[in-house]
Amino acid sequence: MERVDYESLLIQDILNSHERKELDISPWYQRRAVWTPPQKAYLINTVHEKKPVPSIYIRHKIDLESEKSLKEVVDGQQRIRCVLEYRQGDFAARHPAHDRPVKYEQLTKNERIAFLQTALSVGYLVGASDRDVIEIFARINTVAKTLNPQEKRNAAFSGAFKQFALAEAVERLPFWRENTIFTDNDISRMIEVQFVSDLVMNLIEGLQDFSASHLTTYYSKNDIQFAPESDIKKRLDRLFSQILALPSGTLKGTVFARPQVLFNLLLVLDGLAKTPSVNAIQKCIEDIDSRVEAVRSGENRSALTPDVYEAFTGGNMHRIRSRRVRRDTIKKYFR
Repeated sequence: MERVDYESLLIQDILNSHERKELDISPWYQRRAVWTPPQKAYLINTVHEKKPVPSIYIRHKIDLESEKSLKEVVDGQQRIRCVLEYRQGDFAARHPAHDRPVKYEQLTKNERIAFLQTALSVGYLVGASDRDVIEIFARINTVAKTLNPQEKRNAAFSGAFKQFALAEAVERLPFWRENTIFTDNDISRMIEVQFVSDLVMNLIEGLQDFSASHLTTYYSKNDIQFAPESDIKKRLDRLFSQILALPSGTLKGTVFARPQVLFNLLLVLDGLAKTPSVNAIQKCIEDIDSRVEAVRSGENRSALTPDVYEAFTGGNMHRIRSRRVRRDTIKKYFR
């Protein structure tokens, strides 16, 4: 990323950019709009009261074909949606000059002008790549209506292990997306960061049941210093290089594109005394996937035993029993 340029932007300018379709408030990594009416009203009241509003971050790009300036909201989607909805008269908010909450159309002329002329702080991310955007989004976006466990860890910790897991997850952003390992919404909710965190913990401590509380404790224990960082970095690079060496499309659409199945494949590969050939890894993936499909379609229900089929397709694939079955099944291909 080249730089971040800060400037003030009037609410009217934001409305104009949105009207001209030059403002993308729903890029692929953004959370869906989840603010409640009270949260929306509180923000508008903050504007009316002339109190500070957190900065909005926008990736500034130029579309050479249309020669248009495009603005992609990295952080501030819900704030902008809130302003747009208030301007449209969707809800009421308290104003210091009124006894009860008022909608936009109930404001006086001068009050409307004051609202539209309110300047919001905007940081323009110039020359930011997708990787830059994901990392920045994770660093600054730590408040939401309902945080999932990984988002809570991101908000609670800022030390060594968090930074390592985030960096490793961001580094592999093209891999997650190209192979549909994680959806765009998964990435916006940091599910891929949790995957990397859990994988690292299992690489160090051995195969175990998934536990959100255990993972949080691990973040806490390694917040000041993550001693195995150098070794784990090398191991992760080696593991993913083996997967990336596979022919394009090998994973996509197979059961190995499911995070928990990929999780076991990576752990098995890490535990092998000798690095297997690309053909051996590919054969493992294709054979297991074809067997799963044979059972699923009814073509050959005996292609896999029920417990193995369940371990590769079942609902709760985080449990230690399923992880062990997948591990043992995958290991047979590399003996």
